[in-house]
Amino acid sequence: MPPEHVDPTPTPTRAQRRRATRRRRPLRLVLVVGVVVAALVAGGAFALSRRTPDLQPETMPTSAVGDRVEARGGTIHALSLGPVATWDPQRMSSRSDMAFAGRVFARTLTAYAPDTDPDAQATVVGDLATDTGTPSEDLKTWSFTLRDDVTWADGSPLACEDIAYGISRSFAAEEVTGGPTDALAALAIPRNPDGSSTYSGPYATGGDAAKAQEAFDKSVACDDRTITFTLSTPIGDFDEMVTQPAFGPYKKDADRRAEGTFDVQSTGPYTIQGTWEEGRGGVFVRNPYWSAASDPVRAALPDEIRYQEGLDTQTVAQQVMADNDTGRMSVSLGSAPPAIQQHITAVQSLVERSVNPRTGIVDYLVPNTRKGVFRDERLRQALAAATNRDAYVTAIGGATSAEPTRSLIPRSLPAAHDEDPIGAGTRGDVERTAQMLADAGVETPVPFTIAYRSDPTSDKAMAALVAGWQQAGFAPEVEPVTDDYFSTISDPGAVDEIDVFWSNWAPAWASASTILPPLFDSSINLTDAGPGRDYGYFEDPDLDERMTKTLAVPDRAERERAWADIDRELLERGGYIGLAERRALYIAGSDVRNLSANAVLGGVVEFADIAVTP
Repeated sequence: MPPEHVDPTPTPTRAQRRRATRRRRPLRLVLVVGVVVAALVAGGAFALSRRTPDLQPETMPTSAVGDRVEARGGTIHALSLGPVATWDPQRMSSRSDMAFAGRVFARTLTAYAPDTDPDAQATVVGDLATDTGTPSEDLKTWSFTLRDDVTWADGSPLACEDIAYGISRSFAAEEVTGGPTDALAALAIPRNPDGSSTYSGPYATGGDAAKAQEAFDKSVACDDRTITFTLSTPIGDFDEMVTQPAFGPYKKDADRRAEGTFDVQSTGPYTIQGTWEEGRGGVFVRNPYWSAASDPVRAALPDEIRYQEGLDTQTVAQQVMADNDTGRMSVSLGSAPPAIQQHITAVQSLVERSVNPRTGIVDYLVPNTRKGVFRDERLRQALAAATNRDAYVTAIGGATSAEPTRSLIPRSLPAAHDEDPIGAGTRGDVERTAQMLADAGVETPVPFTIAYRSDPTSDKAMAALVAGWQQAGFAPEVEPVTDDYFSTISDPGAVDEIDVFWSNWAPAWASASTILPPLFDSSINLTDAGPGRDYGYFEDPDLDERMTKTLAVPDRAERERAWADIDRELLERGGYIGLAERRALYIAGSDVRNLSANAVLGGVVEFADIAVTP
């Protein structure tokens, strides 16, 4: 269950979901032989409650290491497995690629300010805009004023129309593919009967293209240095939505459309030298027209960033650990494998140049609330009480790989909370679960099936969970899926065969609005075509209405508290069971300074102020 299993599919509009159709596919499942589970139970491994040993205490720095410096100059080597799929801001979907681009060349209207305190990394500030925007009272109009001194890497000034053009490209789905579709859902542009937008991007010709362009221009309007967005519904965190590169600028006269996959259009401190070599990388050098005075986010300390991809993650870690040649000036962009992590944590000199952030990726379980045993809320609560999250974390690599969690809301988000509505802790509780099952009046052991995406680590992690559930009075049968996992569990037929689904998720920006509605709002998920991302068919019209109202709360603190309350209710009712928030471990060479990681951007290496000894 590695982090890359996060479902990247953009959230569809309500109309698109309601009108969606697709052919039903048979569920592709393979029954796992229970030898591993049986051995774990017989050996007493992964026991619940007091029989589970404590996880090792956290010793790794989670956000930043070393003294902070302001030294300019030098070359830093960024080493990655890759591959980078694109540098086109409207096509990017990889969290790590978006984070790197956003700090190096792809500025946006607003941005999350860099900070070594993970609790402060969700602070949003003006970037290309002078501030975080001005909403109307009904939150259906947002205006941003652009800074006067921002230029492109060719020396031409950034215009409001460049931002409008960039956003318009998101609608050209046939040529600009793969990026977020939030603009399509948010902007007040008429839709076709099937829910799609009547606007198909700036390349459209003939027919109603001119009329559709007028509708877009009305929704994204420029008046000198002010850009105003008219939205289809109130959105309280639109100032955070526009932190994504998809809402960034693009030069119309340099748009190569489908051919510009790796073109770098820079308004930031660096630009590409020559061209990007797919599978190998490229060199980012200073943008001579960038002004530090125009940029409140990026310190841009190195002279060059040499990005090299196609390198095995273990090889990268070993090269940087060895600290030879370019290794001294290098930083790994991929998390070190578990075996390497164990070595790093055992050597103090390596700990001092490593950082172990939370990534925001949360693994969780979804009980089937429509059919089977978990229609009963009491049994969902009992399963949550029996779930040994500590054992799950141990199985996937230990404390440097993940940490137990009950909530889907990552720790770095303003809506994060520590409450345990079920009251069984992270180890599970055999006695409490037994009482809950007795109170529910069911015969034990309670049988159920659970689907998960299978690989060697996943098999061990699921075995750990199964062992605990068996001790607590359940009889789980595992159903590992070998391919097309998320397509398989979102098929309408899955609800008839599976009682619990494994999944994972990460926020698109620092709000629970990008977590709870996409996963549990039945009005935008549940159709005859399937459950969308609401794999357990959780359905509550009152809760759906609360989520819709929360989206329109203007005050950020109040809004995120409301999301936390909704999350507590989901947990209390067994709507889902949180397992673990993933962590990454990055190591840098001894000449690298200001090594830190940004949990809000995905637990990635922070390039806003990284430095290297010249």
